[in-house]
Amino acid sequence: MLIDYAVYLVIAVLALSILASAIRVLREYERGVMFTLGRFTGVSGPGLILMLPYIQQMVRVDLRVVVLDVPSQDVISRDNVSVKVNAVLYFRVVDPDKAVIQVENFMQATSQLAQTTLRSVLGKHQLDEMLAERDKLNADIQEILDLQTEAWGIKVTNVEIKQVDISENMIRAIAKQAEAERIRRAKIINAEGEEQAAQKLVEAAEQMGKAPASMQLRYLFSLQDIATDRSNVIVLPLPTDLLHTLSNISTADKA
Repeated sequence: MLIDYAVYLVIAVLALSILASAIRVLREYERGVMFTLGRFTGVSGPGLILMLPYIQQMVRVDLRVVVLDVPSQDVISRDNVSVKVNAVLYFRVVDPDKAVIQVENFMQATSQLAQTTLRSVLGKHQLDEMLAERDKLNADIQEILDLQTEAWGIKVTNVEIKQVDISENMIRAIAKQAEAERIRRAKIINAEGEEQAAQKLVEAAEQMGKAPASMQLRYLFSLQDIATDRSNVIVLPLPTDLLHTLSNISTADKA
């Protein structure tokens, strides 16, 4: 009698274990790639999944966005500057069956592809472009990665270059270049200011030439400015009419 109970107990345990192995529960962000006797038979989930034990197998795939840190890469720019660049990659699985069947390990494959693509794209640009045009470089890298990972059922949503490290010598060279650029701009601004001032003086001289009275007023204003200055210089006003008279006399003597 005890033997019969033991047999029933063993059968019950085996039945429960088989039933437990036949039941799977997938979360909302998970999908199950089903294989029946080794052949792909579809994608299941989310929710409760019933399987045939030892006949069907299931591979879980997470559909959430994955944040992948791309290790620092040694890159030589187009102008032969050696830099270290690291980035971060955002992607997610859109076709679970392709992510399982087409590639052995889609995480590792995407990481390696991101590293090689980062070196390849940045190597075609100069250092100034790496520092000033990151948005454009991010878009170029994302487009290339998204095109190549499409066969794996992966969608690359974003790529961000985090940091571009350059040597101390190159930092000093960039600082000198920036200083020279500031000096050049200052000289250009100063020259433009002198040009505009000279033009205004010519226009003022032409206006005064058309109205002699304005010359007398300007002469008086100048005397007032000199009088307020604390100096030992004594200025004696000389009428402009006298200057014209002297000029006419000198011309007549030469004739």
